[in-house]
Amino acid sequence: MIVYHGSNQVVQNPDVRHSNRALDFGKGFYVTTVKEQAVRWAKRKKLLFHGTAILNVFEMNAISTDLKFKDFGEDLPGWIKFVCDCRDGGADYLQYDIIKGKVADDKVFRVVDMFHSGVWDINRAIEEIKAYPTFDQICFVTQDAIAKILSFMNYEEV
Repeated sequence: MIVYHGSNQVVQNPDVRHSNRALDFGKGFYVTTVKEQAVRWAKRKKLLFHGTAILNVFEMNAISTDLKFKDFGEDLPGWIKFVCDCRDGGADYLQYDIIKGKVADDKVFRVVDMFHSGVWDINRAIEEIKAYPTFDQICFVTQDAIAKILSFMNYEEV
């Protein structure tokens, strides 16, 4: 499977150490199967950190059975609670090597924030999230997971 990572630099050798803050699925190296999403991330990083908008392309092999993999799929309640915990600095993500699920982009994160702050209950938050188009993200939490299944293919300026 082809996956993408948007950046302001070429990332031939991804590593989890360069993750500077906890995101939706904690600290790790993030990729997506959606090229347009990665291009947006690259352009955003270029604006924030300067440089060039770079789309890094990787081959992601099948996940080996010795890796701990969490796929939220359509488990929106579980996903929302997990994202809130990670954004609060929780460490539950560390029990996995790879985590896959939806992206809490700006619009979706507003919904998550409304749930997190107690304004909306989980059912209202789920209904709101369903109204927005969603994209996927895959977080490589451990370096071992990257080494076993992710291979750099090429990059392009976008």
